[in-house]
Amino acid sequence: MKVANAPVSFGVFELSDAPPPLSADEMVQALADAGYEGIDLGPLGYLGTGPELVERLGDMELAGGWADLRYSDAEEFRKGLPALDATLDVFASAPGDPRPTLGCSGSPERFARPGGSVPGLAASEWPAYAARVQEAADRCRERGFEPAFHHHLGTYVETPDDVERLLELTDVQLCLDTGHLLLAGGDPVTALRDWSSRIGHVHIKDGDTKTLATALADGVDLRELMGRGGFPPLGEGELDLPAVVRTLGETGYAGWVVIEQDTLPGRRTVAQNIADQAANRRQLKELGL
Repeated sequence: MKVANAPVSFGVFELSDAPPPLSADEMVQALADAGYEGIDLGPLGYLGTGPELVERLGDMELAGGWADLRYSDAEEFRKGLPALDATLDVFASAPGDPRPTLGCSGSPERFARPGGSVPGLAASEWPAYAARVQEAADRCRERGFEPAFHHHLGTYVETPDDVERLLELTDVQLCLDTGHLLLAGGDPVTALRDWSSRIGHVHIKDGDTKTLATALADGVDLRELMGRGGFPPLGEGELDLPAVVRTLGETGYAGWVVIEQDTLPGRRTVAQNIADQAANRRQLKELGL
């Protein structure tokens, strides 16, 4: 297992239109100093492309990157495929063996009420949705990359039941995200065991169900939940991190472990974000990872 981090831990991510709070060089240097072996791509172009990307990463590797598609809408799915291809083009020139992380553009109803309380796809909608996921996965494989689908709060694949249905209808590997699963009512340790044969990528983040409950009571959406600290530094939420690390070893997982701490830009200072990610890395080292 190799450990990476991601721009979203600093408030730099695809769904944010705010200016990055720090430069790509500053982020890469901070993560290298903290002992990370890799980094996720973040928004296309943030870390650069081609030789610029290779030079910027130095001894670090590209662990993967988010590729967002609207699987629930056939026309919008087609419109999004060029963006997937552009991401794969960047991967092709990057050091390491990056994993495309297939993300869903989301459900407006679930985005407004994250956490599994809002119904998702109807049974009749699942076959077409899953067929598009399969098509995207096959498109990645044709380019030589093995993708993993990321279940996520606020989307049509949010709850453990949603994940089970997707795994049943496709052969795509899963990007298991401990924080998103925790806040969607799942048990990350159980999931690591039950889905071990399908897990190809792992995102480790903590989750705080009390913050989720307050956010739901206040009527705020997933974006504001992130800003309020729904995904706190490791050890400050409810994730059983020692059990997660132990289970990864027991199940024989051999791939990237990407520490993430989803946040909004400006909610914490750059110095705080850098300190958080250094502390997160130290915790995993103390657990032998």
